[in-house]
Amino acid sequence: MSSMIIIVVVVVGVMMVMMMMIMKKKKKKKMMMMMMVTMMMMMMMMMMMMMMMMMMMMMMMMMMMMMMMMIMIMMMMIMMKMLLLMLLMMLLLLLLLLMMMIKMMMLMMKIKMKMKKKKKKKKKKKKKMMMMMMMMMMMMMMMMMMMMMMMMMIMMMMMMMMMMMIFRPV
Repeated sequence: MSSMIIIVVVVVGVMMVMMMMIMKKKKKKKMMMMMMVTMMMMMMMMMMMMMMMMMMMMMMMMMMMMMMMMIMIMMMMIMMKMLLLMLLMMLLLLLLLLMMMIKMMMLMMKIKMKMKKKKKKKKKKKKKMMMMMMMMMMMMMMMMMMMMMMMMMIMMMMMMMMMMMIFRPV
């Protein structure tokens, strides 16, 4: 568990550095950097999910083998901590996505304004816009998937709690 926490801290640190870099970079590179950071966050989330699943499996095994309440409670506590971490990550991701959306809107407005003024350079802008929109759609899809996964995990936790309540050693 401690190693997991260390990894999370390190990754968050890296992200902070990335964000600092973004602030210093030029406008064109900013968006790319934002994408990179968001993708990194997604990867981290996936890792966390995998860890959670592994923990679940371990818990199930423990339950099958022996009804040691102390171990179970310890595991549950760890799981809860993990869930909290996950939720924090989710919040961060949502914030990033919001930022991206705002930037997209700003870009749209700027391009529209330019389109009104100059009607010569259309194709390149459109292509870029399409690419951006596609990326945004992908991000949204990923977020939805994450949310679903989170819900599943919480449901699993609830089930486990119920099981523990039912199968208490008499």
